[in-house]
Amino acid sequence: MRLERLNSDKIKIFLTFDDLQERGLSKDDLWSNLPKVQDLFREMIMEADDELGFQADGPIEVEVFSLPAQGMVIIVSKSVDTDFIDEDDPYIEMQVTLDESDVILYRFNDIEEVISLAEKLTMMGESGGRLFVYEKCYYLEFTPDDIQSDEETFVAVLAEYGTPSTLTHHRLEEYGQELLGRQAIKQLCMYFN
Repeated sequence: MRLERLNSDKIKIFLTFDDLQERGLSKDDLWSNLPKVQDLFREMIMEADDELGFQADGPIEVEVFSLPAQGMVIIVSKSVDTDFIDEDDPYIEMQVTLDESDVILYRFNDIEEVISLAEKLTMMGESGGRLFVYEKCYYLEFTPDDIQSDEETFVAVLAEYGTPSTLTHHRLEEYGQELLGRQAIKQLCMYFN
């Protein structure tokens, strides 16, 4: 689990599917309001308090974005509506919004990692994807239509060269710069081989 403060009232949590599995949860469990899920959110909020000084002293809003084969990005915001605060209530008052994305997004610190990955993916018969740069890092984004091989194998190869991104692809499209549109893998191999 990785935590990041976005501002004084908002944090971002990245959970891998391994993180969920370690806690005895599956991706599908998050869509229901089980006591295990409440415990997971309580644990995340307590860890955010310890690591980031983020205190949820009232109702919170939770946005969960499921990323295929990578994990989940969870945005937690302090709610401005404090009418519901009950100091004796052991549960966190949450308003949850769920969103599932089928976009695979990986971050790379160096363009050389991206070029090496492109060579490997080309050998696997891959050619799709989009390449972005944002805050001095490179990002490859793939939709299901971009992937020709088995998705698990594909993601395993991506993980050898980069790390799953905790950005949503909406943020990347809005604030990042697209370097290569469709067929980024094919173009990278064409330009650098």
